[in-house]
Amino acid sequence: MQFWVIQTLNSLSLGGLLFLLSSGFSLIFGLMRIANLTHGAFFMLGAYIGITIMKNWVPNLWLATLLGGAVIAVIGGIFERFVLRPLAGNSQGQVLVTLGVSLIIADLCLIVWGGDPIPIPTPESLRTPLRVMNFMFPAYRLAVVLIAIGTAIGLYFLIERTRLGAMIRAGVDDMQMARGVGIPVSRLFTTVFCLGAALAGMGGIIGGPILSAYPGLDADMLPLALIVVILGGVGSLVGAFVGSFIIGFVYTFGIALLPDLAYVILFLPMIIVIAFRPRGLFGKVSA
Repeated sequence: MQFWVIQTLNSLSLGGLLFLLSSGFSLIFGLMRIANLTHGAFFMLGAYIGITIMKNWVPNLWLATLLGGAVIAVIGGIFERFVLRPLAGNSQGQVLVTLGVSLIIADLCLIVWGGDPIPIPTPESLRTPLRVMNFMFPAYRLAVVLIAIGTAIGLYFLIERTRLGAMIRAGVDDMQMARGVGIPVSRLFTTVFCLGAALAGMGGIIGGPILSAYPGLDADMLPLALIVVILGGVGSLVGAFVGSFIIGFVYTFGIALLPDLAYVILFLPMIIVIAFRPRGLFGKVSA
């Protein structure tokens, strides 16, 4: 019984981290039609920047998360404006550039922070374990789930209740029509890219007490985000949320129960969805 309870809670916390990573990835993919392969690198870079902020300036995880997310947003905006935008219309070139930049970021992180894993300390208020069904479980992991739910609610109101959200939805549904009605697509691209990068960076910092920061963190997380986006549907916030927790459960229980077949079990839902519903569980037909 203890195994199932603990693994379920671990699955929820992993699903929460995946949502922080994949929600921005899904919006960027849905709006710009780019598989942004730097997204995993932004996640890892955010973790390292969060560590630096906490060690040198602000010894508070939540403030470091906000500051680190802002730094990654600026880096993402510069990258989109000066690297991706000149390659507009060249989707293959954009994907290759994002791959190249992700490798550059990975090497820079290795040079600056070294090759040893660096843990991010858990906030003191969340270090005491919680009792769940007579089992002890880290309070911080449950806090991650609540943060993911709060982020999902905030993004929902942003996308569904604001003018910026209306422009994003219009761009995801029909980019040519959005251009035709006067939506400033270039600025929209930059805004969404900054938002997605910030979410990835903040996710890396929030995930630090669980995962630590280490070389290869980007390569570990990016495939999971890709699977979430394909499973949930490109550009769908609901799809990213549902897909994140599905993959969180599949990945956690797959490794625990059948470690030799963990990746088979992980990719199986994606294959089934592609075969029977190519747009994903909540995807829409793109114009």
